[in-house]
Amino acid sequence: MLALDARPEPVGIVPVQTAIIVVDMQNAFASAGGMFDLAGFDISGAAPAVEATKRLLAAARRAGLAVIYLQMSYKPDLSDAGGPSSPNYHKELGMVLMRGRPELRGKLLIDNSWDWQIVDALKPEQGDHVVRKSRYSGFCNTGLEAYLRARNIRHLLFTGVATNVCVDATARDAYLLEFWPILVEDAMNHSGRDFNRQSTLWNFENAFGWITRTDTVVDALRMAAAAPLPA
Repeated sequence: MLALDARPEPVGIVPVQTAIIVVDMQNAFASAGGMFDLAGFDISGAAPAVEATKRLLAAARRAGLAVIYLQMSYKPDLSDAGGPSSPNYHKELGMVLMRGRPELRGKLLIDNSWDWQIVDALKPEQGDHVVRKSRYSGFCNTGLEAYLRARNIRHLLFTGVATNVCVDATARDAYLLEFWPILVEDAMNHSGRDFNRQSTLWNFENAFGWITRTDTVVDALRMAAAAPLPA
């Protein structure tokens, strides 16, 4: 058991029962020219979050944690995006932009498009697991829960974008499914005004989970790896 410093109190994790969940670190949400940028969102916080996630993943892989990527994606014919009867059709940013701006149709979050790709700095490595999703939560109509249960994973460290949308939705579902969600606050970026980030962090600190930082996780994993084995 590893004691990880967090808010509102330290949380004990077992590395082999812990996964890093990298949420939607795609060009759409983190790169100039991607969907968020085209929509006028401030993406200046994405680059620091990518760098923090990169350091976190290196430490996690050395310590033997499972590494899981969530990737927001639609089929080219949008058959998995939901039609007019679906709230996703009316609220998800890519769907809204592609309807409103004809030059973007077929280009946002579509399978194998540039916008859909995970950013170059965080490309999955051999042994990592990628979960394709077409809704905000990584648990919605995917095999994520089954994958975690099969590996007896209980604690989930979250990084990615957006703090207040897909990270929030996935981590809330994790809590409701009896996993332990831990948000790594400096390895995430939000959409909209900063109060969106603050609200999500407050909710998790007080109601849904725990908050920590990249250096805290990296140092804890390094110390665990250096600890002598019990006699």
